[in-house]
Amino acid sequence: MACHTQENGGAPYAGGRALKTPFGTFYGPNITPDADTGIGRWTESDFIRAMRQGDRPDGSNYFPAFPYPSFTRITDSDLSDLWAYLRSVAPTRRVSQPHDLHFPFGWRFAVTAWKWLFFKPGGYAANPQLSSVENRGGYLVRALGHCGECHTPRNALGGPQRNRYLAGGKGPFGKNVPNLTPTRLKKWTDAELKEFLKTGATPDGDAADETMDEVIRNTTSRLTPEDLSAVIAYLRSLPALENEPR
Repeated sequence: MACHTQENGGAPYAGGRALKTPFGTFYGPNITPDADTGIGRWTESDFIRAMRQGDRPDGSNYFPAFPYPSFTRITDSDLSDLWAYLRSVAPTRRVSQPHDLHFPFGWRFAVTAWKWLFFKPGGYAANPQLSSVENRGGYLVRALGHCGECHTPRNALGGPQRNRYLAGGKGPFGKNVPNLTPTRLKKWTDAELKEFLKTGATPDGDAADETMDEVIRNTTSRLTPEDLSAVIAYLRSLPALENEPR
């Protein structure tokens, strides 16, 4: 919803939302079922290929601002459900805005090298050292929630620093995003974390910033109590990593 809906009253999922990065500005495309400007002519196979492989229907690469490195882990049944839902939303005629990227980052063929370095397609693999609840939380965080896309720092090529998974640092729009490992979360109780993920209210009376507030309104506030508990259990199971220097 947030990435594919233009700010200030845009039609849901019709594209136009700007994502400013060091490589230029990406604009979320129209993913409504409009036949001419959205994904109305796609097949379910096209959708699954995009989510799993990061490929467009014509075979060219999607830029990894589209978080297919996380979505590749989504199960077949959840991908089918997501496809069915997107087919049910109101079609909106709105031509997707071209990305405005710095040279040479607009070359889609160059993303093949990026994929070779940083992208490993495949479903979510349960960790045998974690409980079933923690693995459920891992699936929600790593696949559907794609939390690492913002909360894991990146190198100069935009590749995630895997040894700093969810440790925070500089995120989209040049803002600092918080560390989600136990280094920071140990200061909060489970009840406080649940309240934050449901309402955006912090224990000290503050509130989530605009970007995270959208995540809470559109996503985490809609999780079941069981899935909220699973997310928290998984985050608490992670290695404790120190905060990135500001």
